[in-house]
Amino acid sequence: MPRIQHDFEAETHAQRTQREARLAGVKAAFEHSWEGYKKNAWLQDEVAPVSGKSHNGFGSWGATLVDSLDTLWIMGLHTEFALAVAEIGKIDFTTTPLAELNVFETTIRYLGGLLSAFDVSGHKHKVLLRKAVELGDMLYVAFDTPNRMPVTRWDWKNGALGGSQEAARFSLLAEVGSLTLEFTRLSQLTGDHKYYDAVARITDVFERQQNLTKIPGLFATFIDTKNADFTRDTTFTLGGMSDSLYEYFPKQHLMLGGANQQYRDLYQTALTSAKQHLFFRPLNHQNQDLLIPGSLTRHSSARQTFTPEGEHLSCFAGGMVALAAKAFNQTHDLRTARALVDGCLWAYESMPSGIMPEVFRAAPCQVTETDNCTFTDARWHQAVAKGDPEQAQTIIADQNLAPGFVAIKDSRYMLRPEAIESLFVLYRITGDTTLQDKAWRMFQAIRKVARTKIAFAGLEDVRHLRPKLIDTMESFFLAETLKYFYLIFAEPGVVSLDEYVLNTEGHPLLRPK
Repeated sequence: MPRIQHDFEAETHAQRTQREARLAGVKAAFEHSWEGYKKNAWLQDEVAPVSGKSHNGFGSWGATLVDSLDTLWIMGLHTEFALAVAEIGKIDFTTTPLAELNVFETTIRYLGGLLSAFDVSGHKHKVLLRKAVELGDMLYVAFDTPNRMPVTRWDWKNGALGGSQEAARFSLLAEVGSLTLEFTRLSQLTGDHKYYDAVARITDVFERQQNLTKIPGLFATFIDTKNADFTRDTTFTLGGMSDSLYEYFPKQHLMLGGANQQYRDLYQTALTSAKQHLFFRPLNHQNQDLLIPGSLTRHSSARQTFTPEGEHLSCFAGGMVALAAKAFNQTHDLRTARALVDGCLWAYESMPSGIMPEVFRAAPCQVTETDNCTFTDARWHQAVAKGDPEQAQTIIADQNLAPGFVAIKDSRYMLRPEAIESLFVLYRITGDTTLQDKAWRMFQAIRKVARTKIAFAGLEDVRHLRPKLIDTMESFFLAETLKYFYLIFAEPGVVSLDEYVLNTEGHPLLRPK
């Protein structure tokens, strides 16, 4: 397999001092959040960072506990890691108070978390693998359907009792297509092929039908798993509900050591189509070469609607393209990766809080021989309100829009990791230290406005200098967001991309030698 990471040179004393100070700042933020969870919601799924209450929506198995295991180890918090591992053996993964289990969320958070903790800690803590097998066997029953497609929102009691079950007519693309890494790693660690077989059957359907969809190469957000028909729906995106399907294609290629070309072919066909149909350059007042993934609805062969919306969830794309560019020796794609990362950085840097909103709309602009997409107020106002400059100025003032933004569709920030994830991957691949500086500004912005006495909270509206807080901290903040902020300032050998593949919950899984 090709080398992924940049060949880093030795750093100066000043560079090391600055990097280690930043690293300590991120670690302190994690320790603050972990202590808040321990004191207020120990063994519950999540802590409410404002009220100190607890939430249980992910099986009531201690989502934050399991999701944080590998981060604890990576940050050198080995005493806390041992404390957490001692609780893992007490969790019963064969039952849950939830009537319906989200197989995808359970797989990426819990199964991924257990396998990763086992891998990063050197396979010393056998209870982690034992519990991963217990959970894997429970989830495996969700694949016991007539066509072997999984029930993704699963009546687990019915399944456990051997009741009749079938996959859904409408399933979310990401929930069906993002199980490969975790089940493959479980097979590798146990030697039991059944877990890999379960997900390989799904990949075979994706491969057979990739060029039969309404936009060949891409898959729509909803697929029919009951009939194993992945071609019928009409809306295509790299954003929420689709995202990690595409992310897992190059990562699964690496997890299999390049032994199966399916995933390379699936990825490259999808990227070619995404470049043509989804990626757009937004009008921006710096006139930068930016890219943002939008969405497309194909109404008929003659009619389609492109929506130039950026999502925080789709910020993973820059990291995906960068990783695949190295894995598949397509280094020309690093330029695309950089433009995608810069698109998300633009969204961060444009907001008064310094933090990107969940969803925004921009003005697409295609560079041609006669138009180099130079920003002007008139052009921006035309995109905001066609033919009505006064109305445009009113909308801009009412919505507090930064130059180039047409609308803010969801002004929240939910402590998401996708932007820093892509910065981290691009940094490890290129060695560009300016990405560390940008990451530090992002971290400082989040720390300034989201930190509470207990942990960190979501934000209602990033257009304000001091946004109101949302009483939620999902476990991915400790599993992903703070881990990626830590890793971009850690030494390059810590969770090397030449040794690990990170799942969509930020859990490093050891690549087989």
